[in-house]
Amino acid sequence: MVVSSRRIPVRHSETQRSVQIVTRRQIAESAARDLASVLATVRSVDIRHRGTFGMQSDLGIRGGTFDQSLVLLNGINVTDPQTGHHNLNLPVDLMSIERIEVLHGPAARIFGPNAFSGAVNIITSEPGDSRVNLSLTGGQHRFGHAGASAGFRSGPVSNHVSLSGMASDGYIENTDFRTGNLFYHSRVGWEAGRLDLQAGYQEKAFGANSFYTPRFPDQYEHTRTGFLSLRWLPEGRLRLTPAVYWRRHHDRFELFRHEAPDWYAGHNYHRTDIAGLTVNWAHSSTFGIFSAGIDLRHEYILSNVLGRPLSSPRPVPSRLAGNGAEYTHSYSRTGMSFMAEHTVTIGSVSLSGGALLFSSTDLDTPVTLFPGVDAAWQLTGALRWYATVNRTLRLPTFTDLFYSGPDNLGNPELQPEEAVSLETGFKLQGNTWHADIAVFQRRGVNMIDWVRRPDEDIWRSENLTKVNVTGFEAGFTFALAQTTLSAQYTYLHSGKQSGEFLSNYALDHLTHKIDLTLSLPLRLPLPLLRQGGFRTNLTWQDRSGGYLHYEENAFTGIRPFEPFWMADARIFFDNGPSRVFAEASNLWNARYVDIGNVPQPGRWVRAGMEIRF
Repeated sequence: MVVSSRRIPVRHSETQRSVQIVTRRQIAESAARDLASVLATVRSVDIRHRGTFGMQSDLGIRGGTFDQSLVLLNGINVTDPQTGHHNLNLPVDLMSIERIEVLHGPAARIFGPNAFSGAVNIITSEPGDSRVNLSLTGGQHRFGHAGASAGFRSGPVSNHVSLSGMASDGYIENTDFRTGNLFYHSRVGWEAGRLDLQAGYQEKAFGANSFYTPRFPDQYEHTRTGFLSLRWLPEGRLRLTPAVYWRRHHDRFELFRHEAPDWYAGHNYHRTDIAGLTVNWAHSSTFGIFSAGIDLRHEYILSNVLGRPLSSPRPVPSRLAGNGAEYTHSYSRTGMSFMAEHTVTIGSVSLSGGALLFSSTDLDTPVTLFPGVDAAWQLTGALRWYATVNRTLRLPTFTDLFYSGPDNLGNPELQPEEAVSLETGFKLQGNTWHADIAVFQRRGVNMIDWVRRPDEDIWRSENLTKVNVTGFEAGFTFALAQTTLSAQYTYLHSGKQSGEFLSNYALDHLTHKIDLTLSLPLRLPLPLLRQGGFRTNLTWQDRSGGYLHYEENAFTGIRPFEPFWMADARIFFDNGPSRVFAEASNLWNARYVDIGNVPQPGRWVRAGMEIRF
């Protein structure tokens, strides 16, 4: 399998980094209904749910915050500059995903800034893959999901299109939701190369019970995401790959969904645009493989809260507001990244070194250098050792810089986060199994977090002096035919404690995480249920830090996060092109929170049918 852990794709077995792959089969057999729930089963990945079924979920990797992970769709950077809360707002249903690549650790010299603690690359089905998928699911709390996808060819043009929708009344008050996705991927082939087009649209509307503050639980959010990219994939020896991309995100946030007090100034409206041009080049010779890339990225926001005041307000479109709201603030920044890397293999030893040169209108220094080195040694045919040292950075989000609300105050003077990460580990590959182990440390300076001091009632966005995260991870997977057993463990420790202040994100990482997965084939002597399978995932999480606990909108004190076990399961049976299934999330009905004061749902049972032909 080819993965994107370097500037050019390489075989998974040849990587010099820790990369975990989630395959189409694993996705199809899991009880997950959304991307975030799939990622939650990956080692060292911390998914902190606010809403259910992907309405809003924060992605963290190796103790990083939700703003420190880069998200790509088929290699195109779709990370949201307003806030990492929106990074997983992607217009792709699970039925269209071929695989997910999770790169653990910094990747600035590969993907540019903001790949601070790791990166996730979602790879969709190949255009023209002649498959039609239909899916229908129903469940508790009036849950419903319907989706369809198809691949087809017309001469030199290959296409893939998917459409899906999902809704529920919610598991407690003000947790209802509805969402829809439309995604199109096309590829036109010529002798010289292929032109790759992808476009998508997503809309979400959901009750946001206590999402951002427990003082006002009747919150509501409505987001719209549009995305378009065009990329040239050349054939032959000249591997020059240019791409252009654009993403627009609308966010309407209501602190009060229904009746609002007199002091309430109105809803928040944000429109964020990203436009980018990227060019990658690679050349192979007897001296190794040299690759380089340039990325020009412009980020812009219109808002009535974030940014600097406009000289004259601009109306919010009536379809988004309906009440004469205006954009009164704006902000923009442009960044240019130049990335270069050279890889050489001598016998059983592989070395890769490179750097990111980064310039931004947000920075005082004209150009900043972020180098890195990876090494690997194939000790035997089955055993591989690797080590990496990389320097990385993350720019503050627009929310970090400018957000001001009843409980929060941004800081326009924030500096970028920077870190040096060190890692070493072993990978062992057998015929039917593989195992790996790694130790790592991320030494961060100017780390950004929302903090609250004992004598204050407001959360402030600040640069913390230093936060060092040290970790250990190990995994073992056995796979034979349709039977799979996987055990994964992660341990994290942060060197900065929150004794003098309460941390909202940076220090509330997972300390321990265990993921156990079992997948088995099933055979029954029944005409329609003769062949099938069973898959279950068991997770244990123990999180550091605590949160401000509220009862009936009244503060009762600081409460530590409680560890918990949780299990998901799915059983399915195939009959020709059709599959019937039943699944349950939180099978044991565990009571837990990922974000303080946002209780997660208990057992949620669903069932449905899929047709593939």
